[in-house]
Amino acid sequence: MTLTTENQPRDVAHRAPFRGMPVGAMPMVAFLSILAGFIGAAAYTHSAGYFVTFMTGNTERAVLGWFDNDQVLATGAITLLFSFGLGVFVASMLRRRLWRRGHYGASVVTTVALAVAAVVDYALDRTGGQDVGFIPIAFVAFAVGALNTAFVKNGETSVPLSYATGTVVKLSQGIESHVSGGSARDWLGYGMQYAAFAVGALLGGLMSMVVGGEMMLIVATGVSASAILITYMTGARVGHTAA
Repeated sequence: MTLTTENQPRDVAHRAPFRGMPVGAMPMVAFLSILAGFIGAAAYTHSAGYFVTFMTGNTERAVLGWFDNDQVLATGAITLLFSFGLGVFVASMLRRRLWRRGHYGASVVTTVALAVAAVVDYALDRTGGQDVGFIPIAFVAFAVGALNTAFVKNGETSVPLSYATGTVVKLSQGIESHVSGGSARDWLGYGMQYAAFAVGALLGGLMSMVVGGEMMLIVATGVSASAILITYMTGARVGHTAA
């Protein structure tokens, strides 16, 4: 049957990843979204304002830095873009080769990358300063990129954890679909994911008021390590993680 304009709201909802996801998997989505927001906020507040979750912003910085004659800003943004993409690539490759049915793999890569970031920060700065240098932040960007491969369906990410812009778009579309005759399920999943990401950012901000430097990275590593256990215990129920 030909899709008409009137059918489109329901069609959008039908394609929504959360529509086919078991209810028992939603806590894992929430926890990993909190982790993404937590890492992003903690890294931003204790660095020179580097984005490790916001690749749109890094893309704009990479381009506009050259117009502002700020090559350092542009080069840094390009490096973070590369690190983030490399994290996605490595985690995806490991999933394909090592843990095709091991749904906790993304959390493992994220945890290892955060641990390396903490070690590198300590090795480069033994003064106990509160800020984190650029090289450790590049490893953090790698970690966030890897985390975004936690939910895969048909070889592609089905639930991007750090892409808040896309989540807001889908949330708004889901609300419109509900108003146009759908159900609350058209948007509740996206609303939960966005709220979880915001909570993570809040927790990261609060944590940054207490600790900084490599200690901040160590705390983030510990939180990420707990995600390994959660994804290991719940991953078997998540159909969206099949590579």
